[in-house]
Amino acid sequence: MPPEPAPAPVRRAISPLDHRIEAATGHDIDTLWAYRDRGVLDETHAHLVDRHRELAKAQVGVVFYLKLLNRLSSGEFGVDDALFTRIDRTVDQLEEATDTRDAAARTVNAALDPIEAAGAPASTQGPSPLSTDDQAALLSIAGGAKVHAHLLTGRMSVPTSSGTRIPYAHLQQLEAAGLVSRDLSHPAESGQPLALTDTGRAALIRARKSRPAATPPPRPGTWPTKPTRPHR
Repeated sequence: MPPEPAPAPVRRAISPLDHRIEAATGHDIDTLWAYRDRGVLDETHAHLVDRHRELAKAQVGVVFYLKLLNRLSSGEFGVDDALFTRIDRTVDQLEEATDTRDAAARTVNAALDPIEAAGAPASTQGPSPLSTDDQAALLSIAGGAKVHAHLLTGRMSVPTSSGTRIPYAHLQQLEAAGLVSRDLSHPAESGQPLALTDTGRAALIRARKSRPAATPPPRPGTWPTKPTRPHR
């Protein structure tokens, strides 16, 4: 019998929890993995991504042994004691891989619960209004901004085209809220352009529309107008 095929290199597999993770974080899985590699996630989200990577690796093992079992039962090999031995061994390996996958899924659930709990009030009460600082930051980003990493210290900064700087921690909050995205195709050392997401643009438009219209002050030398009484 030919030797068993070697497992393929570990790649991100779609897990049943992907949609929950994306809904809770506001980012797709590939973006979260890229952010983790760049070191731009906070501790809670970084922990979630690390656990999800373990789940993805375990899911690859399940898929591998499922495919091997399908191949063994496809009629490609002669039916003999050697085939039965391989099928029994593969079933045992599939069971072990499934147990590992299920354990990894439980750790992802545990890491996801606090993130979902933190986002639950916002989801039940509708979009949270933007603070004045958030509006100013989004306006600056809309005008042009990049994330830069210092070549020696690795410290992150966010200069804008207007000449102001946005605190990096504030940017992370805006990203976690799904209001801002960065172009990860550029290295942070040379600058990663920032842009408002559709959610960020909509939030900024709502915030600007909700501001009460300012009453223009009277021109110098004029009196405030009063209703004219009708002549008797």
